[in-house]
Amino acid sequence: MPGLPIDPPAASASRRYGTVAIALHWLLAVLIAGSFALGLYMTSLPFSPLQLKLYSWHKWSGITILALSALRLLWRLLRRPPPLPAQVTARTPGWQLVVRRWTYFVLYALFFVVPLLGWAYSSALGVPVALFGSMPLPDLLPVDKALAETLLKPLHNAGAYALAALAGLHAAAALKHRFVDHDGVFERMWAGRGEDSS
Repeated sequence: MPGLPIDPPAASASRRYGTVAIALHWLLAVLIAGSFALGLYMTSLPFSPLQLKLYSWHKWSGITILALSALRLLWRLLRRPPPLPAQVTARTPGWQLVVRRWTYFVLYALFFVVPLLGWAYSSALGVPVALFGSMPLPDLLPVDKALAETLLKPLHNAGAYALAALAGLHAAAALKHRFVDHDGVFERMWAGRGEDSS
């Protein structure tokens, strides 16, 4: 409710995410934003050696995102994230807390679904994925170009746009906490001194 005091710095620090969780969060954020931008750019180019190189980089980025997402999920399961400060929970309408919970759930699902769809699309297209150009990965599906073009490619694209939209919503909410609410929520996921909670 309005008028409730904000947590003192010491209390806020005790609810911070830990160093590993913060590092994984921001590393994934940069990789996902970069991979999305790269995907938009490379598909706008005519067929060329440059386009082929960018497609390879996009695949490497996707596999890296997949691996880091698995590591982040494992870390989250092993180290429970700190709860929202009681004052923030008390001021937040119930529907916003539900939206927050489901946004996190869908984001985590898309961290895995989007790269896996891209990998499956590449496999069905008959183009193997080789991590960093030297580590061939197994094909997820047999070659089926019709399946690749009519189903897997549209699903991968739709998933990428959905992930970008939800990440944008998440970023907007974080910035609101930082510059409008001033409630310490943003700082929980920002590098700084404080107790490692996750």
